[in-house]
Amino acid sequence: MKLQGLLLSVFAFCTQAVFAQTKPVKQSAVPSHKKIAVAAKSGILAATPPMGWNSYNCFGSAVHEDEVKANADYMAKNLKKFGWEYIVVDFLWSYDNPPGSKIGNPYQMKMPDGSLVPWLTMDKWGRLLPQPNKFPSAWGGLGFKPLANYIHSKGLKFGIHVMRGIPRQAYWAKSPIKGTSGITADMVADTNSKCTWMNHMYGLDMKKPGAQEYLNSILELYASWGVDFIKVDDLSRPYSEPEVEGYHKAIINCGRPIVLSLSPGSTPIAEAEHAAKNANMWRLADDFWDNWNEITAMMRQAKLWEGKTAAGTWLDCDMIQIGKLSKRGPVGEERYSRFTRDEEYTHMTFWSIYRSPLMLGGNLPENRPFELSLFNNSEVLAVNRYGENPRELYNKNGKMIWYSHVQGSKDLYVAMFNLGEDADNVTLPFNELKLNGSVMVRDLWKKQNIGTFTNTYQQRINKHGAALFRLTAM
Repeated sequence: MKLQGLLLSVFAFCTQAVFAQTKPVKQSAVPSHKKIAVAAKSGILAATPPMGWNSYNCFGSAVHEDEVKANADYMAKNLKKFGWEYIVVDFLWSYDNPPGSKIGNPYQMKMPDGSLVPWLTMDKWGRLLPQPNKFPSAWGGLGFKPLANYIHSKGLKFGIHVMRGIPRQAYWAKSPIKGTSGITADMVADTNSKCTWMNHMYGLDMKKPGAQEYLNSILELYASWGVDFIKVDDLSRPYSEPEVEGYHKAIINCGRPIVLSLSPGSTPIAEAEHAAKNANMWRLADDFWDNWNEITAMMRQAKLWEGKTAAGTWLDCDMIQIGKLSKRGPVGEERYSRFTRDEEYTHMTFWSIYRSPLMLGGNLPENRPFELSLFNNSEVLAVNRYGENPRELYNKNGKMIWYSHVQGSKDLYVAMFNLGEDADNVTLPFNELKLNGSVMVRDLWKKQNIGTFTNTYQQRINKHGAALFRLTAM
């Protein structure tokens, strides 16, 4: 309760929270929206786990404007009515990836004549801008505003990825800090604070005058573009409390409700309260890809974080690795997900029961009917949006069960997993869920009632497979 009270005060600045509601399921099992309405009135920005698409897993750094629009068009037509709403341009949008380029994160070098290769598109205030060859609507200094307007015209929300800190080229150019008198980038940069996998940025020394003003200036820019979501990278190696607080303060200062996502890496559990105070979601581990062992590793990591969140904050298991991936990198050859169908059910089922943000990583226009069926099941998505207090019931002998409470109801959501290498029976003991007498079991993936059972429910599940239910005591 202490953490929840803290959160309510922290997010009180957001006076106009905007939510995309899923279309109600036409049955008696619809969850109550009262708590969501209460959250909205209290000013919580992300009352439910954010749902959307991110360009990284299919395009790496090389996504172009027409491809972003194509994914937005697909989402607006096929997914918006189910609650999907964010379109996020991931990293290096300021770098000139020529058509067909697969370069992920080019090392920036300072040449003998003082020039920088590659040059990142930047304004006079040391703020990175979208590269116009990749984003033609940005020509003339318009930035992402035209693209954001297009996304908004579809009834969706627009997000971007940013690296923490300040560009090294701003440091070398001694770029002035907007909103200050005489303070330049070299005066606020922490040259000892470096990203281990991309050398474009220095960290900010938040004790220095002008450091907060720099963050304020970039968030003011993003707000002027119409940005609704920012994913700030490299904030967990190590976790930088001053910089996290700096981004939070800058969002408050900009006056626009913007969801703050902390990424990547494993956020230390000891920082749970700090992350919840300053952000809406944070990553639990490094980048997740389409490998079965990474699913089980994420489940173990998620268990460590069980219960360590509150209203308006979400534990991020990373993006959904389903659909057409790595069209231009960044990991492996272009492919549809290497997960089997059973593993894809497990992937979606666990992310849903755990209430992780759902960010689709595949190129949406290339979805086949099966991929779409995983993303447009309103009863499954309700588990993610309206489940409450997800907990692991047991995990033994390759069988695992998680459950959560249905808001506004005595019903339970239950996810059953077979993590073993052979098809096997998974048994759900009702007494361990404090369910007595007869229990109605509804299969949420199939959208049908299975029947009424007493004491236990058992189902044979394929290897690496999952099942998802709603239980109603009769």
